[in-house]
Amino acid sequence: MSVVKSPEATRSTKPAELERNISAVRQQSSPAFPMEDTGEKASTLVLRVSAESTREIDRLIDGLKNLREKLRNDSSRLQRDIVEYASLSQSAIQLTKIVTDSLTHVKGMSDTQGVNTKLLGSIVPTPRGES
Repeated sequence: MSVVKSPEATRSTKPAELERNISAVRQQSSPAFPMEDTGEKASTLVLRVSAESTREIDRLIDGLKNLREKLRNDSSRLQRDIVEYASLSQSAIQLTKIVTDSLTHVKGMSDTQGVNTKLLGSIVPTPRGES
């Protein structure tokens, strides 16, 4: 008796005939593979697959945690660098202003008080060609 039927024949099969086919398959099952053993094998297989999937998910979570920590560290470092750069930039602006004010003050003194330009030239060098 053939249990396997073509798809067309299966579609037209009535419920009673399906029950007979299922019973026939059960009866033809080999004693070497009882249903309990098959169920246990399937259960073991599902456990192995789910355990491997769980381990892979755990590895991915650990990787994401490491990336999060790296991003936090990089963010902190960049914030410190930006604050340091802003402070350095502000200091450079203040120093430039102090130098500019000092040179303006020295130049103003030489013009108003008639300071000897040769003496001033020894303190503040003049650009070439202005002697």
